[in-house]
Amino acid sequence: MKELKGIHHVTAMTSSAEKNYAFYTETLGMRLVKKTVNQDDIQTYHLFFADDAGSAGTDMTFFDFPNLPKGRKGTDSISKTSFRVPSDAALEYWAKRFDELGVDHDEISESFGKKVLGFRDFDEQSLQLISDEKNEGVAPGIPWKNGPVPAEFAIYGLGPVYLTVQNKENISLVLTVILGFREIAEEDGKHLFEVGEGGNGAQVIVEERNDILPAMQGYGNVHHVAFRVEDHAELEKWIARANEFQAPNSGFVDRFYFESLYMPVSQQILFEFATDGPGFAQDEPYETMGEKLSLPPFLEPKRAAIEAEVRPLNTKRS
Repeated sequence: MKELKGIHHVTAMTSSAEKNYAFYTETLGMRLVKKTVNQDDIQTYHLFFADDAGSAGTDMTFFDFPNLPKGRKGTDSISKTSFRVPSDAALEYWAKRFDELGVDHDEISESFGKKVLGFRDFDEQSLQLISDEKNEGVAPGIPWKNGPVPAEFAIYGLGPVYLTVQNKENISLVLTVILGFREIAEEDGKHLFEVGEGGNGAQVIVEERNDILPAMQGYGNVHHVAFRVEDHAELEKWIARANEFQAPNSGFVDRFYFESLYMPVSQQILFEFATDGPGFAQDEPYETMGEKLSLPPFLEPKRAAIEAEVRPLNTKRS
């Protein structure tokens, strides 16, 4: 059984698919590589923002649940998502860009030897940019070739995901004993774990907090984080491993663009294990990925009903 390859994707919740599309493509310069629906709630858009090719390890995805309340920050949550950029100089570019575009952001700082720039989107989703200048490990993706950000500064992958918990030891056991992560550093009460080749694309940062309330699910918060596995055969081994540890899990789930296993590790922290393929290009050409409403084959017979249910969302690029 092979180690996990790193972070596959992060899925969060938004109050507005329209604002979400504008912010992540026009402000952050990420490519919308798939416009589809939540396969378990087909009235809900599911948008995938990634690198130029929609590579595993680069995509931040969003559910647009109708009438969802605003989430509360707190413990027992996936509390922050990082995006990789090529260099420290890129962070300077982004600080200026955020100022010009009115994006709420922090000052550039350092975390575990890497330069970072924290910021929030319009839903107050907690995000940060992390510099790859001193990074080694999992390779990044490819900047969006037709995006608004110069390639030398562009977002091209996911970085460390933050977990805020009440009991660090419990989540540490899950990460190390079941999932094969290694704890490699501690800094200011935060614990850095990595897996596989390591580096920014394969790290989780855990912080124990007992001075704040538990998080409440809603828009502006993360729904789940997914970790990369090579293929179907490896996924079956992870299903067997989850069952060996008697961990609650979904069993095999076919998402068409990848195959998955879901494993809740606390009341509000959900881990997914997802295969690198088949990928997003199997039902759309590269040139127009993300422009039409894509549906997996099992939902295609319901297209007319789905298109009547979800409101129009224009993602066609001129």
